[in-house]
Amino acid sequence: MAKNVLLLSRLILGAVFVFSGFVKAVDPLGFTYKMEDYLVAMGPFFEQFSSVAFGSSILLSAVELVIGLNFLFGIRMKETTWVAALFMLVMTPLTLWIALDNPVHDCGCFGDALVISNWATFWKNIAIDIVLLVIFFLLKKHHAFVAAKTQWIFTVYALFFSIALSVYCYRHLPLLDFRPYSNGSNIIEGMHIPDDAEPDSFDIKLVYAKDGIEKEFSMEDYPRNDSTWVFVDQKTVLIKKGYEPPIHDFTIESLEDGDITDLVLENADYSFLLVSYDFSKADLSRAAEINAIYDYAKENGYNFYALTASVSQDIESYLTKTKAAYPICLTDVITLKTIVRSNPGLVLLKDATVINKWHYNDLPEFVIPLEESGFSEIPKPEWAKKIAIVAILFLIGGVLILFLGRRFNKKN
Repeated sequence: MAKNVLLLSRLILGAVFVFSGFVKAVDPLGFTYKMEDYLVAMGPFFEQFSSVAFGSSILLSAVELVIGLNFLFGIRMKETTWVAALFMLVMTPLTLWIALDNPVHDCGCFGDALVISNWATFWKNIAIDIVLLVIFFLLKKHHAFVAAKTQWIFTVYALFFSIALSVYCYRHLPLLDFRPYSNGSNIIEGMHIPDDAEPDSFDIKLVYAKDGIEKEFSMEDYPRNDSTWVFVDQKTVLIKKGYEPPIHDFTIESLEDGDITDLVLENADYSFLLVSYDFSKADLSRAAEINAIYDYAKENGYNFYALTASVSQDIESYLTKTKAAYPICLTDVITLKTIVRSNPGLVLLKDATVINKWHYNDLPEFVIPLEESGFSEIPKPEWAKKIAIVAILFLIGGVLILFLGRRFNKKN
């Protein structure tokens, strides 16, 4: 019974940690942005560490993934349990603070794959802590099936595999796109609010003063007909968050023509959107290729806009360095970071639907009109296939390490 409980406990924790680590490993920039949000919320002292957020995000997701894999395979159980306990010793009080103060609306513990409330995140961590305690008490019942040296080799291999996966997804695009701007998503539909959607619920207090004494009133009992009371202030507190559409901050403000959001979204033809949340941080090595795509768009009658949240000085510097002639538009920085995990990245739009997206390292060469090419088709997501490929690649090396280690141990 004890062995079965131990097996079930480590399989449950293994699955949770693998899922949490994997969805962050395939989207390292998304996890980086979330870590930056945490550091900003913690104050100026922590905000100065934003420069190491990217490396930390890759390392933390790798540690999570390794913990999960070790639990699933029963590798280095004692050390893995202690590392998991230290990990949760940080995360549990952190998520309690987030649940109480709500400095960020989404903890990001499961990336964009599964968004849960801050309180649900805290209680999830409490459940993990309980299962960890069970594993601690039953560790003596576990017997490794390979030698200690082989287990360490497997752990190091899993760590480097996760880091390599994150680096690949950073240099291209995330293997899995859970965001509302994924290929095939319609932006207008993503902004739609149903008629029966629940609105935000607020607690509103009105502060009035009389004879030097201030008093709070509700909207129902404030002294509306008593002129002896003087209005001082209004306090509004969000009680319950209502329905929020997946896309809620998408606007395009042209530097020359003003708001062109509807013009872009209602265009029945193709539009290219060059997305760069910050021109000062953009990779300019593909500037000539982007200019060529703009020329191609003009020749074929397609719209081409560059979307950024950069300040005017950075915009002027970008135009000078790249010799860009395409129109520049302003869009919310968080929206731009969400649309595509590349700076810059290219998006193809038609009828408000995202047809395709490209990292600056993977810009295609457009020659013939889109209608006659394969670029006009929305690529299939093939999530199961991609997950299977990653799993097979890992298992080829991981199982080979465990198998050869076991054979070598028996031989000796």
